[in-house]
Amino acid sequence: MKRELKACLEAMKHAESYQAWSDAAKEYDRLSGNEEWKEDDASPHYDYKMIRLRYNELRTARERGDVNQLVFFFNEGLHGNLGRIANPMLYQQSFFGTKNLVTDYLDEVCACLCWIAKTEFPNFSFVQKLEFFERTSQAFGQSGMMLSGGAALGLFHLGVLKAMFDEGLLPTVISGSSAGSIMASALATHNDEELEQLFDPEYLYLEAFRTIGWRGTLKGQGILDPAQLELCLERNVKDMTFEEAYKHSGRKVSITVSPADPHQESRLLNALSSPHVLIRKATLASCAIPYVYPPVMLWAKNIDGEKCPFIPSRQWVDGSIKNDLPAQRLARLYGVNHTIVSQTNPHVAPFISQKHKEKKMVGYITDMVINNTRYNVSQAFEYLTNKVSNLQLALLLDKAQSIVNQTYVGDVNIVPPRRPSNIFKLLTNATPDILAGYIKEGTAATYPKIESIRNSTMISRTINECLDQLKLEEERELQEYSQHHATA
Repeated sequence: MKRELKACLEAMKHAESYQAWSDAAKEYDRLSGNEEWKEDDASPHYDYKMIRLRYNELRTARERGDVNQLVFFFNEGLHGNLGRIANPMLYQQSFFGTKNLVTDYLDEVCACLCWIAKTEFPNFSFVQKLEFFERTSQAFGQSGMMLSGGAALGLFHLGVLKAMFDEGLLPTVISGSSAGSIMASALATHNDEELEQLFDPEYLYLEAFRTIGWRGTLKGQGILDPAQLELCLERNVKDMTFEEAYKHSGRKVSITVSPADPHQESRLLNALSSPHVLIRKATLASCAIPYVYPPVMLWAKNIDGEKCPFIPSRQWVDGSIKNDLPAQRLARLYGVNHTIVSQTNPHVAPFISQKHKEKKMVGYITDMVINNTRYNVSQAFEYLTNKVSNLQLALLLDKAQSIVNQTYVGDVNIVPPRRPSNIFKLLTNATPDILAGYIKEGTAATYPKIESIRNSTMISRTINECLDQLKLEEERELQEYSQHHATA
C-alpha cells in the first residue's frame, strides 16, 4: 500500500496537466481511505446538518417546480460560506475535493439557478426573473484574482494564471502590483483567443532589466534603466487605455500605484476609476521600485485620442509599497468578496503556509506576538517620519511603514517553493527555459487549490452565466420588437 501511495504522490509531483494531477490525487484518496471521509457528512469544520437540510429543501422545491419557494430560499440566504462550507479546513483531509455533501449542495444550488433561468413560468415573469438575477448577482458578490509584486519572481504568476485559465476558473476581476501589474496588463490587453500565446515561454520578451549603475542612483534615476523595462512592456502589453483593454478582453483589470510624495494616497487604476489612462504607463509606474527605477508620470488619451500627461504634477512608484493586494478597493468597485492571491514577494511568501491548520494555543500566542511587533514597528516608523527633516529619508520611512502595515493574504493563497536563492533572482532576466520552470512551478502550486477555487466560485459563476443569457434574450426580444414596429 505504501508503495502505491508513494507512486501517487510522485505522479502528482510530476504531473504535466491538471487532469494527470487530479487522476493521481483521486487514486491516492481511494487507496488511503479519504473517500470514506468524503462520504460522511459529519465534520466539526462546517454546519453539516444545516447544509443537508437546505440541500433537501432546494431539491424538493425544484422537483416540485416551485419557483417561488426557490426564490424565497435564495433571498433568505444565498452566500458562498453558508454553514462555513468555504472553510479551508474542509480541503485539508483529502488531496482532491472535499465532503460530498458540500459538492452536492453546490451542484444543487447551481441546478436550481439554471432551472429558474431557462424555464418559463406563468407566475414568475421574465422581468421578475431578470430582476432576481441582477439583485442576486449584486448581493452574492464575486471572486477576484490579486497578483503581488516580486520582481522577476512574478513570472510564477504565469503558471498560476495558466492553471486557472485552463480550468475555466480565471476571474474577470484581476489586480496587479509591481511585477504582478505586468501580468495583469498582459491579461487585460489579450482576449481569451490570444491568451494561450502568453503562456508560451518563447513568446514573451524577457529582457526587462539593464543596469545603469550607481551613478544613476546618485542622479536620482535608479540603478536600472527604465527605458529597457518600458521596451519590455511595449513587446508584451498592447498599447491601450484601461477602457480599451476592457472592451478588448472583457477583463476588469486594476493596477496599483503608490505616490512618490508621502503626503499623497495610493491609487487603483482601472476602467472605472481612470478609463483613459494608458495601461503601459500605469504598469511602468507600478514597477518603479524606489532607488531602482525613477518615479513615473502617468499618461492618458484625451478626448481627441491624443496622448497627454495625466495629473502632470504627480509622479508614481511601485504599487506594492502602499497597496500590494487592494482587496478593499476591489470590494467597493467590483463587489469582490472572495480573493485568490498569487504571492511572490520574497519578504512575504516564505511565511505563508500552503496548508491551513487548526490553531492551538501556541498559534494564537504567535499571532499575538507578531501583530504586537508589527504595531510597534509601524508606530516607530510613523514617529520617525514625522521627526526627520530630510524629505528623501521621510519618504523612505513612510514606504517602510506601508510595507509593515499591509495584509498580504487572501481567501486562497498560492505561493512559490521556498528557496533562499530566490532573493538573488529578483532583478535578473529570465530565459525561455527559466520561464518554463516558473510556469511549471506556478501550475504545480495551483493544482491542489483548483477544487477549492472551483467550489468557492461555482455559485457566482453560475449566477453571472444565467444573467448574461437573460440579458441576451432581453436584447434579442427588443430587437425583434423594434423590427416588428419598423415594418408595421
